[in-house]
Amino acid sequence: MSFTWCVNPVSSQLQFNPTTSCFHSHVSGTTTTTSSLSLLPRSSPLLSQNTVFHSQPKLHIKRSSTTTRCSALTPELKTTLDKVVTSNKIVLFMKGTRDFPQCGFSNTVVQILKSMNASFETVNILDNDMVRQGLKEYSSWPTFPQLYIDGEFFGGCDITVEAYKNGELQEVVEKAMCS
Repeated sequence: MSFTWCVNPVSSQLQFNPTTSCFHSHVSGTTTTTSSLSLLPRSSPLLSQNTVFHSQPKLHIKRSSTTTRCSALTPELKTTLDKVVTSNKIVLFMKGTRDFPQCGFSNTVVQILKSMNASFETVNILDNDMVRQGLKEYSSWPTFPQLYIDGEFFGGCDITVEAYKNGELQEVVEKAMCS
């Protein structure tokens, strides 16, 4: 008999659905690994992480080479992010706020933008985990802060600091403010 097993990362329990034959494992809510799992039925629909399989039931696992990703970037979130980055000349997605940065990297970028007297908006990614995860896909950049200038992803802290030191950031900001 075949079952669908889902790993619940919070409770570390396996749950099954006897109507399908795929094994789904969710790692940090972003990756799904599909495998074929065949077992003899157990009396309980929930098996704890510490379940010991003896000689019965026989466990057979056949792994699939394909991995699918669970996307945090929904079409609605993408539309919202598009509107935010295009309706503001400079947007900084950061940990905390302009007045209370909650990360040294975010604070560094805020201080650079303030020193340039740039007009910019900030979005606290700590307020919404879905936004935080979706932004990583949206920008193809895994860390924060994320700076957008004139509707385009500019970079994170290191890129912003380097561009500030060599004068490139000032040029890009001035051009955005004049357009």
